[in-house]
Amino acid sequence: MAHAHPETPSPWVVRWAPLVTRGPVLDVACGSGRHARIFGRFEVIAVDREPQSIPGAQFVQADLEDGSPWPFEGQQFGAIVVTNYLYRPLLPVLAGALAEGGLLIYETFMAGNERYGRPSNPDFLLKPGELLQAFGALSVVAFEQGDTGRSVVQRVCAIRAAANGVRIPA
Repeated sequence: MAHAHPETPSPWVVRWAPLVTRGPVLDVACGSGRHARIFGRFEVIAVDREPQSIPGAQFVQADLEDGSPWPFEGQQFGAIVVTNYLYRPLLPVLAGALAEGGLLIYETFMAGNERYGRPSNPDFLLKPGELLQAFGALSVVAFEQGDTGRSVVQRVCAIRAAANGVRIPA
């Protein structure tokens, strides 16, 4: 998941972004907003604990790990994007914040990445198949895990089906 430039969007996110057909789009742990910018045709909300200025996005400064309430309580998102970030207690919250027909695009490091450097702490590395387990209630569009030659990652793209079981196009 190393990028030629820190502003370059993840190829995984770019690959699945065309399936997003409505907002709002939530970019979690957005950093400088490299993913928020590619969803500019929708309402975009970007959240990070460090202050950011991201043109075209509403920025919310929040530490998602400090025990504060989820800053988007009651909100539903047409898409949620997460890259290079893992806080396990947030996984069910994200699944619950995805609207019917909404798309989740998630990519982060997994066990084995320690041989490439950071992150190497097991608290920040997914176990094999962990994203599939965490988002098992969603309809998986694509899943990958393994060694890229630069990092060891896990990736999922999934859609939340309608309550009646009918798939709503993302």
